[in-house]
Amino acid sequence: PSFGFLFDIDGVLVRGKTPIPAARTAFQKLVNSQGQFLVPVVFVTNAGNCLRQKKADQLSHLLGVPISQDQVMMSHSPLRMFKRYHEKCVLVSGQGPLLDIAQDLGFCQPITIETLREKHPLLDAVDHDRRPNALVSVYFCFKALSVVLFGEPVRWETSLQLIIDVLLTSGYPGNPYHHENYPHIPVLACNMDLMWVAEAQSPRFGHGTFMICLENIYKKITGKELKYEALMGKPSRLTYLYAEQLLRAQALHRPWHRPIHTLYAVGGSAALSQDDDMDHGWENQLAPAAAAHCRSVLVCTGVYNPHTEVPLETRDSITEAVFHGHRDFRFDPGLVEPDHIVPDVDAAVDLVFQLENFAP
Repeated sequence: PSFGFLFDIDGVLVRGKTPIPAARTAFQKLVNSQGQFLVPVVFVTNAGNCLRQKKADQLSHLLGVPISQDQVMMSHSPLRMFKRYHEKCVLVSGQGPLLDIAQDLGFCQPITIETLREKHPLLDAVDHDRRPNALVSVYFCFKALSVVLFGEPVRWETSLQLIIDVLLTSGYPGNPYHHENYPHIPVLACNMDLMWVAEAQSPRFGHGTFMICLENIYKKITGKELKYEALMGKPSRLTYLYAEQLLRAQALHRPWHRPIHTLYAVGGSAALSQDDDMDHGWENQLAPAAAAHCRSVLVCTGVYNPHTEVPLETRDSITEAVFHGHRDFRFDPGLVEPDHIVPDVDAAVDLVFQLENFAP
């Protein structure tokens, strides 16, 4: 094969924990009788609340085909390349086994929001029932040198408060705010999805919604923009370049000698370009992109609704009406517009096989 698949998961293969019926049919077409994939496949998810192996096990069970962790790319996977942060103390925010995830990525000194809250109990004051009964003084030698946002947390008010505390004290929460400390310590964020789909009939808040809250609170307090050292997860260019590396690695382990010419992103858009003042030091750790094309194949089982019409009066400001991307990504209608729209993932596989004249 001279092409590869990048499969989104939520809304494409599953809704919550329920597999979409077309997914199992599609993947029977992608493997041979021994369960080996006939083409390189990478699962690209913006989820960040578990390790790759757990996600691979979940997908294997749901799709009925063996999937390895090397085929799975979580939103946080590219953090492996940000080695200059690995030795530093980092505050991590999200859900799931955060310390295991951080250490698996290479971080040596991660600390969670919950641990920080326990050491500084006076900082978390929104919920009256969680305020300490007695004023306590706990000595805790802690200086966060960066903040890593893995995904949406559970208690937003706690995470928003403590992250703001860390940013406005240059890593010393509990100290008085110093607005002149700008730019603040580095912030690396994974998954900018405003919404995602599960079993509910309407999309649910994603990590992008939490990030909007954090950005606006920071700006309201300081009058300055919250800056990100890096943004990863779809639709960032970093994520697609990293996914292409995983596809190439698969081809090297199989007798596939043709270069991968086209990537088909099923359920996702093409990569959007980020603002120029972000850190791009990771680029020298990746081989240059070799694929000539990245085609987006949109399915109608997720957030996208083919029956939604943009109101006529908003057409003059269509970028505001339909672009749900992060503020630090430049809006390009040509990249947001999909190359193909199909009913489901099974139809997507059939379409790609037809376009590539590929007969398994």
